[in-house]
Amino acid sequence: MEIKFNEFQYLMRFKAADGFTVSAYLMPADCGDDTDLMEVPVLLQIHGLLGHFLSRGTPRQLPRALYKKGYSSLSINTRLAYAGQINGTGIFDDTIKDIDAAIAFLNDRGFRNIFILGYSLGAAMLVYWASQRKEENVRGLILEGAHYSIPDSWKNDFHKWGSTPSYEELYEKAKTVLGDDPYNSPNDETFVVYQSRGPNHEPISSEIFTYKTWWFMAGPEAGNAMAYKHIGKVKLPILILRGVDDFLVEDWEPGALKKIARDAGNKNVKMIDVPGARHDCMENSVVMMQHIVEMFSEDSKYKEGS
Repeated sequence: MEIKFNEFQYLMRFKAADGFTVSAYLMPADCGDDTDLMEVPVLLQIHGLLGHFLSRGTPRQLPRALYKKGYSSLSINTRLAYAGQINGTGIFDDTIKDIDAAIAFLNDRGFRNIFILGYSLGAAMLVYWASQRKEENVRGLILEGAHYSIPDSWKNDFHKWGSTPSYEELYEKAKTVLGDDPYNSPNDETFVVYQSRGPNHEPISSEIFTYKTWWFMAGPEAGNAMAYKHIGKVKLPILILRGVDDFLVEDWEPGALKKIARDAGNKNVKMIDVPGARHDCMENSVVMMQHIVEMFSEDSKYKEGS
């Protein structure tokens, strides 16, 4: 289904392989004809924890900024957009199907220069996807606000704020509820972790999961959400962006990911510290856009195997 939002924006839905409906927002570049449009770089954007239609910053601002520079973008809401974390549909491992569907959507329409940006949680989704897939029209990856390991970041937050239940208590409870086969378990429940994001029991300091969504995104066995385990298998060029004042990603994390990728043989990995930005690098849109445009303009450099 496709709905024209205005003269250059489209809201649409398409299906992943397992039937999940991916909602998306397409902003094509303003080109003279379709042939030119297909050659222009298009950025597939994968959201952070909240999903595109709830977030500020990069998810909302980047499509228009790219349009002004003459580039296209497709923003998707995977099954891990915020409601999925709460209602049980947001299994991290399954987001690979949502990215597959978005790439198929772009391929089917003839786009041949595809770049993919993953923001925060989306960066972990993207690293996992790229470690498992090889797509000839995908030229490079951009990781913004990338965590070394999403589960370890959650664990550190739980410990920092003294969550109720604790990380360890939650793990034991999840094992009891989900049993020996968590993915196929018929049992699941929604729960609140109090004081997981801040110093009190107020809603802003708490988080809601189901046992399944927590298990595959934040639990100690959520290996596919640990970027450091997968980035060494990524052969595509990688641009890593981190806000200098990022309060969610520690200083060492992007450099550690870069080192793993380069030590594994990927020499085309670049890391940029964005001044005047926190977790959202669009707080300094000039620097962020400069490096994205540079990646787009060096097309031959960003082809796998070059």
